[in-house]
Amino acid sequence: MNKKQKVMLARIIVTSVLMVALSFFPFERVFPDEGTRKMAEAGLYLIPYLIIGYDILRKAILGMLHGDVFDENFLMAIATSGAMCIGEYEEGAAVMLFYQVGELFQSYAVGKSRRNITELMDIRPDYANIEVDGEVQQVDPDEVEVGSVILVQPGEKVPVDGVIESGTTNIDTRALTGESVPREAKEGDEVLSGCINMTGVIRVRTTKEADESTAAKIIEMVENAGARKSRSEKFITRFARVYTPIVCVLAVLLAVGVPLVRGFAMGLAPEWSVWIERALIMLVISCPCALVISIPLSFFGGIGGASAHGILVKGSNYLEALADTKCVVFDKTGTLTKGVFEVTKVEPQGMSNDELIRYAAYAESYSKHPISHSLKKAYGKDISTKNVSDYEEISGHGVIAAVDGHKVAAGNKRLMAKLEINAENPDVPGTIIHVAVDGKYAGYIVISDIIKECSAAAIKGLKDAGVTKTVMLTGDTEITAKAVASELGIDMYKAELLPSNKVEEVEKLLASKNDKDQLAFVGDGINDAPVLTRADVGIAMGALGSDAAIEAADIVIMDDDPARISFAMMIARKTLAIVRQNIWASIGIKVLCIVLGAIGYANMWFAIFADVGVMVIAILNAIRALRVDTTWLACAHAK
Repeated sequence: MNKKQKVMLARIIVTSVLMVALSFFPFERVFPDEGTRKMAEAGLYLIPYLIIGYDILRKAILGMLHGDVFDENFLMAIATSGAMCIGEYEEGAAVMLFYQVGELFQSYAVGKSRRNITELMDIRPDYANIEVDGEVQQVDPDEVEVGSVILVQPGEKVPVDGVIESGTTNIDTRALTGESVPREAKEGDEVLSGCINMTGVIRVRTTKEADESTAAKIIEMVENAGARKSRSEKFITRFARVYTPIVCVLAVLLAVGVPLVRGFAMGLAPEWSVWIERALIMLVISCPCALVISIPLSFFGGIGGASAHGILVKGSNYLEALADTKCVVFDKTGTLTKGVFEVTKVEPQGMSNDELIRYAAYAESYSKHPISHSLKKAYGKDISTKNVSDYEEISGHGVIAAVDGHKVAAGNKRLMAKLEINAENPDVPGTIIHVAVDGKYAGYIVISDIIKECSAAAIKGLKDAGVTKTVMLTGDTEITAKAVASELGIDMYKAELLPSNKVEEVEKLLASKNDKDQLAFVGDGINDAPVLTRADVGIAMGALGSDAAIEAADIVIMDDDPARISFAMMIARKTLAIVRQNIWASIGIKVLCIVLGAIGYANMWFAIFADVGVMVIAILNAIRALRVDTTWLACAHAK
């Protein structure tokens, strides 16, 4: 409980004690005169009323001065002060007291939710160890420059992204990926900030600054998630702006219009105090606190529950869209497959296998694409970039470079066609890398990717979750795409696509779907960024994905497990179900209670339940969004 909550609790206790004391105070004996007694009651009850309600009254006055009149503070101020004015001193003070009790509970509930998420996301490292003259010094991670070597000891968080230079250990990535099993890490492996070093001492050469590291980006995503409002939240905002003025007008009509009609049209006694009290009761009942508080809290809980399992959602609007997703489009490489390529076949023409591999590896020496890594690995020797010049990478085609003075082209069939070199794709599954030297065809190399163990389970999990269409888009060959789609049970695929073609295919799918249905695209590479942006929901496989894809995506899967997509959909749908429950229950109960109050079947105590009670129930329901059933994910992996 923070300082502000403690102060409020103290005010509630003091007010409660005063209210109990006043309820036993012998007003009639001490003040026999009725006029004096009324004044004494008003003055004494005003003390607890102001102690518990001065901040509400202040906010209401400031709201009126700034033109923001119709909010819950205004309704509560008018209702309680009106009750005091008509002599309902105990009820007026009691309504304000119970309203503040509800506000304290709401503040505590929201704070607890935020603390839960903060604990789950407690990945920001406090310091970094740098060796200076043989001694270890602790510095702020923000002071660590790219290329520095830091020491990470067992039990410490990795402060900045980097690559292990020496040492072996086990890394706990739970805070980033939700994965409970530690990963083995050795020299040459990448480690991400926020992970915990479990066993050995490692030296890490940093590759990013602290504010660009994984931990900083994750925290920023979660902190900014509340800025993107869902349709439900926007509806509640619009609803409150219309609903509150209407209620105020109805209350005025009830307090003034009904007595006038009774007096002039019906010849009955106006009974001003009765109808004014009913109007005040209506104002108390009508406070939209349950909706205004519980809906954002539900989405906040859903986003927090997802983040605890390595699923980062950048806004409640994306969580809402994910719940309505019926079509999921996948990139292949690095998403459904591991992106770990191996050379499986070499077919040279006019040279040896080793020569063809050498030319391809040198030509690809500057590329960061997974295929280039597999070629360098197959070559197995150090590559001197001094032998490489005039390097040019053509997106969606391949590379052209001068190797030892020879013009070498390495890429797909489109690159060969661009260079007017005759090359036919062999009828074999895998990625075909054609190589040409000095304008002559030199052969091809077949590189095969490995399908992720969980990809088939991911597709089945999506279909079980109600997804009606799964699509795979890839720049790979028709043969390879067909084999992967068939093995995984994907409904539709498109092969041999350029990055721009992927956007066109997504545009076609968007045009053909229903307006209510949403389309999600899942990718990991830098060339997926335009498609991630264009889709209704862009999902990036974050741990191995490019920074551009993570920035462009709306949802990030930190451990590259596609089975978590259906898990995320389950969280989204549970959150939306809670939101809808709160909306309909709150509105329904409010309308019923307003009617009962207007016709005289509800008093101020009933009004307190209709306001505070409904708010507490809605908040308790909203907190359920934080609790995530992980058996769904376990079942997905077991399929």
